[in-house]
Amino acid sequence: MVPDQQYDTLLRGGRVICPASNFDAIADVAIRGGQIAAIQPDIIPSSAKTVVDVRDRLVLPGLIDTHAHVYRYVTGRFGLPADMVGVESGVTTVVDQGGPSCMTFPGFRHFIAEPAESRVYAFMSTYLVGGLEGHYYPDLYSPDGVDVKATVAAAMANRDLVRGIKAHAEIGGFARWGIRVIELAAEIGRETDLPVYVHFGQLWGLPESGTNGEDVDTILERVIPLLRPGDVLAHPFTRHPGGFVNQEGEVHPVIRAALDRGLRVDVGHGSHFSYRLARKALAAGVMPTTLGADVHGYNTHVPAPPGTPAEHCDDENHPFAGQARFSLVQAMSSMMALGLTLEQVVPMVTSHAADMLGLSDEIGALMPGREADISVLRQNHGRFLLRDNDGTEVVAETLLQPEFCLRAGRRHEAVSPILPEAIAA
Repeated sequence: MVPDQQYDTLLRGGRVICPASNFDAIADVAIRGGQIAAIQPDIIPSSAKTVVDVRDRLVLPGLIDTHAHVYRYVTGRFGLPADMVGVESGVTTVVDQGGPSCMTFPGFRHFIAEPAESRVYAFMSTYLVGGLEGHYYPDLYSPDGVDVKATVAAAMANRDLVRGIKAHAEIGGFARWGIRVIELAAEIGRETDLPVYVHFGQLWGLPESGTNGEDVDTILERVIPLLRPGDVLAHPFTRHPGGFVNQEGEVHPVIRAALDRGLRVDVGHGSHFSYRLARKALAAGVMPTTLGADVHGYNTHVPAPPGTPAEHCDDENHPFAGQARFSLVQAMSSMMALGLTLEQVVPMVTSHAADMLGLSDEIGALMPGREADISVLRQNHGRFLLRDNDGTEVVAETLLQPEFCLRAGRRHEAVSPILPEAIAA
């Protein structure tokens, strides 16, 4: 290194936004030894070995996807390669929602989290079988498939990676077994002192006997009293029965009280997202805390893993048929198309997400001394067409697209095959 070159990399001239430190300004970011060394205007370019011009770009804390499916092969077609969803999509941290269980977590650690260039965490499944293709095998998800003691033990033994517990509150499960599985998930959450992330919206389909007297619009009011502050209600804008908007088209009255007592909301975008229902919920004051993309092998056209049964490869008829391509950054654009500002959306994928994971001291912020996890995005202005899984189209005046990210100072280009292209309206 030339004597006056203090830094390895200098990101020069971008709009640097860090909600955690309330910083939003045109500035330079200097990286040394994989860590952020300085953030300030007009750092001398000759002080760095590599200078990257990021003028007219957004420079954000490394994006955090709070709802990913990356337990490849073990979760069938759901699981995508971690770095395809992560650093290759401009996202430095991904959280697998319910893929690994107490039985399969060693494989998740060894084969997924440790080899990945992205940071990879997990919300461990309530169920022994983890995130298998439950829409094909719902009987695996009964109360008999939950072992509280074993799940608590595995979560505590893997606290470096396990940041919460995943459960499902949906009409197919309630029609089969009632609320018992959610009671067990809440017990695991209490014993581990980890947040419970609860899926809402129909998922597995109904048994042959129908609803067995269960009313989909009572699920929320029965589940929420079991939860604690910090627990997460997922898929608020789901197009499927059992979400925040009831069968009469009204936002469920229990939601406001749940938010007031400290429960969080994660968008869990993916195949569940509806612009129409999102508008209703946002108008009623339901502001999401975090924004998970919920990208998986059923809502992106990624080839099924080798050996997948032919009937599981049916792109037209599988229960989550959806977008050909999708990403966390596209989910950010979706929220902005609904009227949220960039300043409202960025915390959802940075500081708020880090807080949900209990990792605010490590990720989700741009501060000297922190690892250099940084996402650089283009902010395109114009008229762009976005479409949800109901076929509803909206015109976005701003479209965000990832350009590259730094993970601990190492650059990764945004080249993932799941990244969508801009469609002009």
